Amino acid sequence: MIKPLLQDETFLASVRSASPDRLHLWWLGQSGYLIKWQDSHLLIDPYLSDSLSLKYAGTEKPHVRMTERVISPDQLDFIDVVTSSHKHTDHLDAGTLIPLLKLNPALTVIVPRANLNFAAERLMVPVERLTPIRTDSEPVCVGPFTFHAIPSAHDELETDENGDHKFIGYIISVGGITIYHSGDARPYQGLVERLNGWQIDLALLPINGNDQSRGVAGNFSAAEAVQLGKAIHAGLVIPCHYDMFEFNTVSPESFARLAQESQVPYQILQCGERFDP
Repeated sequence: MIKPLLQDETFLASVRSASPDRLHLWWLGQSGYLIKWQDSHLLIDPYLSDSLSLKYAGTEKPHVRMTERVISPDQLDFIDVVTSSHKHTDHLDAGTLIPLLKLNPALTVIVPRANLNFAAERLMVPVERLTPIRTDSEPVCVGPFTFHAIPSAHDELETDENGDHKFIGYIISVGGITIYHSGDARPYQGLVERLNGWQIDLALLPINGNDQSRGVAGNFSAAEAVQLGKAIHAGLVIPCHYDMFEFNTVSPESFARLAQESQVPYQILQCGERFDP
């Protein structure tokens, strides 16, 4: 099993020692990230449990973990805000979020409005405890973080009866840096035009592709992630959504080669690694 570069106490030491004068980002595996700016901490789509391995053990689709957990949510008592891009467990994990809610009484949990009732039921909280966000609406601001939602297609664009998108990406502005976290996403007409409404400094994009034999909805392939990064003139692309489950992963080597060929700036992170833009 892959061991994170920073894990448990070494990970916490890295967070505590990070300078308050610049932005810091840690990859937590799958599509999860921790972002620190000054003394504020944001978790994006964290999956820090074995919920899926337990759920699918002994089935035709076992979620066998490839990488050890970076940190237990029981050790994260300093989180200010957490996001979920959609309701799939690796992006809305009760095993991660319920402990975080208990440890951080003032925690803001942002979820797509289309998933509000589902999220409240999964996390065993009243809907009023969660902060909904929807596309093409006013941003949500929490401390130094500003969040806009844009639609994501996984595999397709899906809306509820109110027209709210079930799968979203986040545009996050903090400390003069603009981050795009796509959530689970595939290309769709109009995505590039939407993103070009911002100057994206960091694009956090899945690269595990769309292999239908896996029996799950797909994501950007390595080539599609590179193409999107180039089309939106991203300052840097960081790939994710690999090396978590054996049945649904790819090597980042293809992404790195294609990014070099297309002259798209990129950074490959090890799980648990800190990156200082």
